[in-house]
Amino acid sequence: MRDAINQVDTALFLWLNSLYASWLDPVMIFATERNTWFPFYALLIGWLVFRYRKQALWMVLTLAAAVAISDQTASALLKPLTLRLRPCHVPALQKLIHPVMDCGGPYGFASSHAANTFALATGLWLLVGQQHPWAKWVFLWAVFVSYSRIYVAAHYPLDVLAGAGIGVLAATLCVTTLRSLQARSANRKAV
Repeated sequence: MRDAINQVDTALFLWLNSLYASWLDPVMIFATERNTWFPFYALLIGWLVFRYRKQALWMVLTLAAAVAISDQTASALLKPLTLRLRPCHVPALQKLIHPVMDCGGPYGFASSHAANTFALATGLWLLVGQQHPWAKWVFLWAVFVSYSRIYVAAHYPLDVLAGAGIGVLAATLCVTTLRSLQARSANRKAV
């Protein structure tokens, strides 16, 4: 069963990675670089502070916790546990792939990029999505960043899907915890 899943995952990776164009390479490198998104994060934090004032502190801490949990689950727990090589480190794939940048560490399951971006997108949606429906568009950013990891040959599709799932779960856990703490605090004040 595991071999069959790996074969399908590899075939899907090779197909997705083959959908490249020279003009798209710098776009995907830009998307996959972590430092690229710092202005976006600063803008998001600034907007939360402007819009939510005192509540923004707890929102930002909740989003940061979700990203930290997702990142550590993918990087510190799963990568050393599974030891699944990134496709760019698999010798049999070297002549078949389109790598456009340095490959990174040896192991790729699960994608930290996918985990972190989906944690942020999910957390933001759960926190402000009802008041601000535009927040759903942050999921497109998460998908774009996650796909860039396949494009640059750093991850298989299953790495990305697992990372996305980790991010969604981490954000759900953190937002649920925040709301529980807020409800307890409100109940104490009411008594």
